[in-house]
Amino acid sequence: MKKIILIMAAAVLALSASAQNLKFAHVNFNELVMLMPEADAARAQMEASQKEAQETYQTMVEEYQTKAQKFQQNQATWTAAIKESKQKELADISNRIQEFDQSIQQELQQQQSQLMAPIQQKAIEAVNKLAKEGGYIYVFEESSLLYIDKAQSTDLTPAARKALNIPDGRTLETLSQELQAKAQMAE
Repeated sequence: MKKIILIMAAAVLALSASAQNLKFAHVNFNELVMLMPEADAARAQMEASQKEAQETYQTMVEEYQTKAQKFQQNQATWTAAIKESKQKELADISNRIQEFDQSIQQELQQQQSQLMAPIQQKAIEAVNKLAKEGGYIYVFEESSLLYIDKAQSTDLTPAARKALNIPDGRTLETLSQELQAKAQMAE
């Protein structure tokens, strides 16, 4: 029953669309968000947080390795009580490392979401403004469509890029190159 209603609704929409000469547009939203100048600042902040987390994790692992090595070297000379105490200490450090790894991954994901939310909102607002000004009834996300008839759908990406102050020569490819160069310099 639901399928019949959906088919009928689609048919009515198709008939009314042809009768009304509706305007459709599409946009590459991911491109907009990734190339916005604000996204560069968010990426830099995320990189700093990830670096700090990695350093903390590495310090914890080094502590564990040092104590494990000392345990291996000295366990034969320790009493049962000392040996048991050192094993518990190693287990505690191992648990702390695992807990830290899990919690920091969640925190980093939350931070990324918090940093990207206003950037995404700004891009949405720019696209909405362009759509209203242009009289478009729908604006589709380009990457989620299987087919776009570019003769019947306007690409709002260039206008949105301009509205969001994205430099003309900047593309996802140039961004990728920038990020790779930065990663190589860090190594």
